[in-house]
Amino acid sequence: MPQTWMITGANRGIGLAVTTELLRRGDHVVAAARDPRAKALAQLAAAHPGRLTPLALDVTSDESVAAARAALAGRAIDVLLNNAGVYGPRDRQSGLDVDFDAWREVFEVNVYAPLRVAQAFLPNVEAGQGRKIATITSRMGSIGANPSGALIYRSSKAAVNMTMVVFGNAVRARGVAVLLFHPGWVQTDMGGGGADIAPAESAAGLIRTIDASGMAQTNSFRDYRGEPIAW
Repeated sequence: MPQTWMITGANRGIGLAVTTELLRRGDHVVAAARDPRAKALAQLAAAHPGRLTPLALDVTSDESVAAARAALAGRAIDVLLNNAGVYGPRDRQSGLDVDFDAWREVFEVNVYAPLRVAQAFLPNVEAGQGRKIATITSRMGSIGANPSGALIYRSSKAAVNMTMVVFGNAVRARGVAVLLFHPGWVQTDMGGGGADIAPAESAAGLIRTIDASGMAQTNSFRDYRGEPIAW
């Protein structure tokens, strides 16, 4: 039976790859992006008529999220995938020199936004059959890995891990699974051309792992293949 997924940041990178794979297998996708009429999404909509719903959404804006929530009122969502994210500046991310203004901006997108979106569309997820909320995080947020460098990005991913675990515990009694995934080092604008895997490989793995996940995996931190990652 076809599912309905809502994906933030669906217009490029991993979000676009997941959208493409879901449409290919016959699912429905609510493709949320600041510019949902982008060329790549328009082409997918034309190739899969009636199965892609473009949704204007700025995840950093309370007003935009509220408008998107109203637009989807009453629509069931099986899986909500918080994918939108940013890395921040390529310099000034050390423990000795950090760009504090950039740090605040990254937290707005990578930490506050996933919870803002999860809270807003929780009723839609509760109305669905899948009842799953997944967030793209990163192994770079693992404190157990004894990290160095990339302070802004790493701290945002460690923070979103904690944020979504707290959220997951809050919605556990409602039967909504909350999942955290490292997508792999992916060949995107953020990951760079020298990364390990193509977006399509990450997307296929994420979909398989999310499909196989439920309440038994809630609040887990895993990679796209389902392998656990140290907090």
